[in-house]
Amino acid sequence: MTRRSSRSIALRPWLPILVALTLLAAACGKDDQSNASATTTTAAPATTTTAKLAGDMTVLAAASLTDSFTEMGKAFEAANPGVHVKFSFDSSSTLANQAKAGAPADVFASADDANMKKTTDTGAAQDARPFTRNRLAVIVGKGNPKGVRSVKDFERVAWVRCADGVPCGDYAKQILANAKVDTGAHPPKSLEANVKGVVTKVTTGAVDAGIVYLTDSKAASSNSETIDIPDDINVFANYPIARLKQGGHADIANAFIAFVIAAQGQNILAKYGFLPLA
Repeated sequence: MTRRSSRSIALRPWLPILVALTLLAAACGKDDQSNASATTTTAAPATTTTAKLAGDMTVLAAASLTDSFTEMGKAFEAANPGVHVKFSFDSSSTLANQAKAGAPADVFASADDANMKKTTDTGAAQDARPFTRNRLAVIVGKGNPKGVRSVKDFERVAWVRCADGVPCGDYAKQILANAKVDTGAHPPKSLEANVKGVVTKVTTGAVDAGIVYLTDSKAASSNSETIDIPDDINVFANYPIARLKQGGHADIANAFIAFVIAAQGQNILAKYGFLPLA
C-alpha cells in the first residue's frame, strides 16, 4: 500500500506539463488554419472591366490635316470597332466660326492658336492642347518653269496665297513681310479660302507659285516642286486640338484626342511631314 501511493505521487508532477503541451499544439493548429485562411483571402485576384467605346463622332479639322487625319480616323476605328469617325476639313477660321455657332461636332483641330482661342474664349472648345507643328514652303509647278528660288521672286511671277484670317494666309503675310517682298506692287492673283485652293491653283498652272504648308507641298509632289523657306524668315505653325462642348460623345472625343497625342498618332503625323512639338 505504501509503495503504490508513493508511485502515484511521483507521477503527478508530469501532468501539468502534458496538459500545457496539448493546449499549445491545439493553439498552433488554430493559428495555422487562420493563417491559411488569411493567405487564401489575400491572394484572391481582383476583377476589373473596361467599357468599350461605341457611337459616331465628328471632327472639325484644318484642311492641311486632310490626309493625315483621314488615316488617323481609320486607325482609331480599327482600335475601337464600335466607333465611326466623320471629318469636316476646311480652313481653321471657317471651322472656328462653325464651332462657335454650335455645329454638331465633337472635336476641333486647328492649324493655329488664334482660331482655337476664339472657340475657347466663348466656351465652345474645352481643354485645348497642342499636338503637332508645321512649317511653310513655296510650291511651284512641276519642273519649276519660271525658275523660282525664293519668295523674292514673287515680285516677278504670278502667285497666290490664302485669304486674310485663314492661318496659311496670315503665315504667308508674315513671311513676305520678313523677306521684304513688295506685295503692293506685285499683289497675289487671288486669295484662296484654304490651303488646298492654293495647291490647286499652282498644280493646274493657273499661277506660277504660292505659299503653303510643307506637308501640302509634299503631298502634291507628283504635280509640283517645293522651294524651302529659310528659317530666319519662315514661320512654324502650332496645331492645337480640343473637345467641343456641344458634342454628344465626350468619352469618344477624349479618347480620340489621346490617340492623336499618343505614339501611334504622332507616328502618323510624322509620316505626312508634320513636326513634333518643340
